[in-house]
Amino acid sequence: MRIRHLTISLLVLYALTVAGCGGSNDNGGATGDGESKVLVGAGSTLVAPLLAQWSNDYAKKHGVTITYGAIGSGGGISQITARTVDFGASDAPFSPDQAKACDGCLQVPWALAATLVSYHVNGAPAKLKLSGPVLADIYLGKITTWNDPKIAALNPGAKLPSTAVKPVFRSDSSGDTYAFSDFLAKASPTWKSQKGVSTQVNFATGTGGKGNDGVAAIVDRTDGALGYLAISYVFSNELDYALIRNEAGQFPVPGPASITAAADAVKSIPADNAISLANPPASAPDAYPISTFTYALVRDSSDKAKTLRDFLTYAIGPGQKFGEPLHFAPLPAKVVGSGRETIAKIK
Repeated sequence: MRIRHLTISLLVLYALTVAGCGGSNDNGGATGDGESKVLVGAGSTLVAPLLAQWSNDYAKKHGVTITYGAIGSGGGISQITARTVDFGASDAPFSPDQAKACDGCLQVPWALAATLVSYHVNGAPAKLKLSGPVLADIYLGKITTWNDPKIAALNPGAKLPSTAVKPVFRSDSSGDTYAFSDFLAKASPTWKSQKGVSTQVNFATGTGGKGNDGVAAIVDRTDGALGYLAISYVFSNELDYALIRNEAGQFPVPGPASITAAADAVKSIPADNAISLANPPASAPDAYPISTFTYALVRDSSDKAKTLRDFLTYAIGPGQKFGEPLHFAPLPAKVVGSGRETIAKIK
């Protein structure tokens, strides 16, 4: 595997410095309404490549600077709760406790992507096939070698080495962990009862890495390793990845088409916009089963209300055109409609 540094790293230092200093109150330039022309955000690493595109395009067209720190979804939730940023970003919706703590906060689905499972196993074929129950057993410490009969059954005819399985997980609070654990909980009753769904899971075995960079670095140097990573990171760095079985028994290639198929399986949108795409039903045979929305987290009251409304409206509208080259799928029309209703509540 080859690991390149994503452009998101260029956005982190300034945003963290500003956020840590209470930078969301920095007025910088101002719009015609007297509002700031600077928005500061922090959170999800998954959405960071797309935000980099949005920031560049929006600054050129509207003269508004968006500064973003890719610190993980948990950090985005913490920062917006602490009121140190104008917006957070998270691949996990607020839990009930988080929603209560972030009183007056809203969440807007603004991007649609996926979490992939990358692996490094010398002697194993490309595009190994894995399933939710098998992945759960790996991260529960029940499957310990790559030639385990359960892995072999998913890959008939493949020559699998007896190499030890070495799971890698996110040590920081992460939306990818949320998406991955949500998938495992729906695929494995044992995982659901023992580990549950969270942005930070108490894994039974394995090695932790901070951020996508940390997980990828461990997988890259460790024979037998596998870990979960944001789709844009996997493809931009040309990492090996597994095909994951969905409820229809298919192994769709992850990408905009199979992510869209997962989103299309959603029949209704909750009032708080918290939408789970993990493990869609068998009626969606083309759906990639670890798909996820990522959310903008904002306060319903802000001294930059119009600036925020305009930027978020851009993000779920014209900004979607930047998604496909980064392996994001376009937002479904019903999600865009719900998002616009939520954005209108920012005053």
